[in-house]
Amino acid sequence: MIIEILKSKIHRVKVTQAELNYVGSITIDEDLLDAANIIPNEKVQIVNNNNGERFETYAIKGERGTGTVCLNGATARKVQVGDILIIMSYGSLPIEEAKKYQPILVFPDDNNRLLK
Repeated sequence: MIIEILKSKIHRVKVTQAELNYVGSITIDEDLLDAANIIPNEKVQIVNNNNGERFETYAIKGERGTGTVCLNGATARKVQVGDILIIMSYGSLPIEEAKKYQPILVFPDDNNRLLK
């Protein structure tokens, strides 16, 4: 049996921009993507802690070191600048491997920068 499990999570990042007139996705600082092992165009699930919205889109690489977290296209309507998000990616593993897998958890600071 193959099951879907949490691969990685970026916990409590702050929305820095919302761009309605864009083709869709979420732009994320490349440092955060690397730390969470999320690649460009990977499907991500997003939870907005401020309003309870939960939605899916795909990741776009943002400028490294900027702390950028920008919702693009229709998803821009689901956030406000300053909202706190949890960004998650998932993977599929055989159940015995899944029992042993430990997801990557990233906890950035209040400016969406990696803690050192």
